Amino acid sequence: MPAKIFTDGSSLGNPGPGGFCAIIKIDDREVAVKGGSVDTTNNRMEMSAIIAGLYWVRKNYPKEKICAVYSDSSLVIDTLNKNWKRKKNLDLWEKMDSIIAEFDDISLNWIRGHAGHKENEQADKIAVTEAKKQQKAAK
Repeated sequence: MPAKIFTDGSSLGNPGPGGFCAIIKIDDREVAVKGGSVDTTNNRMEMSAIIAGLYWVRKNYPKEKICAVYSDSSLVIDTLNKNWKRKKNLDLWEKMDSIIAEFDDISLNWIRGHAGHKENEQADKIAVTEAKKQQKAAK
């Protein structure tokens, strides 16, 4: 069964303290990968969530070559699916391209945020908590 990754990023201010989360479902496991930054943007956190989720799958399930990613960031999903020009966050786009290349088949799916999607709501809650941790650490 392919890995499924549900992601979200949060920024308290843009720029400001931010957090991200990737909920990974693979086999019978569900894992949350999370992190953040003291000074970042929402788009960087959205991208970081996808990158972290894919790296986690690659590290823990190296033979898994099929993955479905679900994000509420239309900017990130459309940039990847429609080959939009990349103007900012080029360091993260480079990481994204590198990890995506390690899979045989990745579907990149946009889902509406804050619309009752269980895993997206869960990822959002964790991402906001991570952003608040970064905010507190910055004080």
